[in-house]
Amino acid sequence: FSKYTIEQNLTSAEKALDDNLQDSRSNFISITARYGYISEEHTVTTQDGYILTMFRIPKGKRCIGSVRQPPVLLMHGFLVNSDSWTDAGPLASLAYLLPDACYDLWIGNVRGTDYGRRHVRLDPDTDSEFWNHTSNEMGKYDIPAFIDYILNTTSSNQVIYMGYSQGARLLIIMCSETDYCSKVKLFIGMAPAVRLLYTRSIPLRLLVNFYKLILPLLTSPFELEVLPKGGFIQRLASYVCRDYAASATICKVVLDLIDSYDPLSVLTQTVRVLYGHTPADSSARNIVFYSQNDAPTFNKYDYGAAKNLEIYGSAAPPLYALNRTTIPVVFLYGRNDYLVDPKDVMWLTTQLPNVLETYQVRSPTWNHLDFTYSQFIPLQIFPKINQYLLKYTNRVSLNKG
Repeated sequence: FSKYTIEQNLTSAEKALDDNLQDSRSNFISITARYGYISEEHTVTTQDGYILTMFRIPKGKRCIGSVRQPPVLLMHGFLVNSDSWTDAGPLASLAYLLPDACYDLWIGNVRGTDYGRRHVRLDPDTDSEFWNHTSNEMGKYDIPAFIDYILNTTSSNQVIYMGYSQGARLLIIMCSETDYCSKVKLFIGMAPAVRLLYTRSIPLRLLVNFYKLILPLLTSPFELEVLPKGGFIQRLASYVCRDYAASATICKVVLDLIDSYDPLSVLTQTVRVLYGHTPADSSARNIVFYSQNDAPTFNKYDYGAAKNLEIYGSAAPPLYALNRTTIPVVFLYGRNDYLVDPKDVMWLTTQLPNVLETYQVRSPTWNHLDFTYSQFIPLQIFPKINQYLLKYTNRVSLNKG
């Protein structure tokens, strides 16, 4: 009854809010249009039937001349979606910086997010099978589907892949499990969440271990869908954090507890907006997968000895073939990242055969969330990203498809 009463009050209060925070209540197309960017919405269906939404900004409003090719695919992190790439605003977000630098930008959304809650036969609200996925299936099916769609639409032979946190993890899984690695010309990984042995984020450890404990008890779609956008927790956080004073204090403190303290990096206005889009859904099984990555190696999902024998042919889950990521790789990381510790990034670089550079962001306080939300993205990481994009792209006439 209390939850119902609060939800009703939230609904009434949300309607009474002014329009100063339209970004927090809008989708990707509306947000980008508000700042003068023309974006496109595309629907992609994976081999196993998930229907996903991908957005494209074919050219930025500050781009003069022709667009550079091949196209760039940008993938979001854990518990967020494509909207997160706009939250820092048009002067700092990669969703604007990349097309303004004349890159043909595509931004994907994985299964389970609010932009990925459709399937050719399964209903996410009534079919528990819909939520029977982890980042393994995202890497094996979602990313290849995006790549095929982009290549078919643009008539390109390859894409450049930029992945943040979970987004970087998916490319490595894809290369291990499929033959699609050859369709990627360059991989830029930001804070790659692969092995998480040294994670210092206490909230993350509590979340993943809690779901590891209760997963056997979860059966219904309502239980297997975790932290949905539009759910009670997200709506409450969005309402509270739209208030400037709350955003500047308690809402920023929550971010600092999840990651680490980075003073002045994330503007209060960005905090007010990001809670309107975050969290944005995941599956309980995917969260449990992260608990299993607290290990010296990067293994496939552990179903237990009996089911592992049935699926993998061995009692223990096999290792991912990290050495199959043979494409040129550039990693960026922050020394103050509490979610993906620098030691785990350094370990990953030793497992891949073609790492061009592992770049530590100059700011000593740069953390995990800064890659998406910091006002200093144009100064701290975009120059390094652009350095490699310029090297691996050329200006050509853009085919809008």
